Amino acid sequence: MLTGYSIAILGGDARQLEVIRRLSELDATLHLIGFDQLDHGFTGAKQEALSDVDPKELDAMILPVPGTNLQGDIDTIFSNQSIQLTKEWLEQTPEHCLLFTGITNNYLTNVTQETNRTLIPLFDRNDVAIYNSIPTVEGTIMMAIQHTDFTIHSSTILVLGLGRVGMSVARTFASLGAKVKVGARKSEDLARIYEMGLESFSIKDLKQYSHDCDIMINTIPAQVVTAAVIQNMPNRTLIIDLASKPGGTDFRYAEKRGIKALLAPGLPGIVAPKTAGSILANVITQVLIEELGERGNE
Repeated sequence: MLTGYSIAILGGDARQLEVIRRLSELDATLHLIGFDQLDHGFTGAKQEALSDVDPKELDAMILPVPGTNLQGDIDTIFSNQSIQLTKEWLEQTPEHCLLFTGITNNYLTNVTQETNRTLIPLFDRNDVAIYNSIPTVEGTIMMAIQHTDFTIHSSTILVLGLGRVGMSVARTFASLGAKVKVGARKSEDLARIYEMGLESFSIKDLKQYSHDCDIMINTIPAQVVTAAVIQNMPNRTLIIDLASKPGGTDFRYAEKRGIKALLAPGLPGIVAPKTAGSILANVITQVLIEELGERGNE
């Protein structure tokens, strides 16, 4: 239980609704900032403006998955009000105050370091990334079906990267009957691809493989799908780029060649916000309860 915990939830999308629901069930006191257009009623939760919240009372703050922009502004889907996280406001919180975000940037990292607050980028955690790979794969399948006129079965699919998402994508598309080839840099990843029963190749040789590709799925957050790679592709090829913005594809050249290239970061929040929100809620709850236990032993 989180009885007595005071937590501010600042902006966000439908995923935050699951976080609010879970924390409310655990009896936390919630300050909802940027939710004034939300019709839901949550026990123990109060819709407020940032100026109405006393930062000295907060044990934790939960930001949207994108965190802030480089000026500290926070996205608010359920409000028209602007929210900005400033150093001056944050330094008024207690030293033990935890700050949760999906991803971080230079502004958010710097402002938490300067105020000596603990920042927890949830998407840096292996458990969150692995859980999120499930709705990511389902969303990728959906996009592949929507934007092609051929079946996944028997298609030649190139998956770039064998990280937590790449592995799930490669395994799932192979189970659907696709001819999956996986590109990676590390020798241990190439060995793992072989062990999975899939064809492996080095990313540096991608151009040699792109000539026979129906769908290319990139998970590498660096520009690996270059103009030279795209130039070698058939016109029918669909590129789905799952890497964080700006992706790893030369989208300008893909458009010039008439090849459909889709940047699709954040698929879990688009195709399955309830599940994606539950994943975040589980991890946030776990961290908060761990912190509560530690404080009880001090």
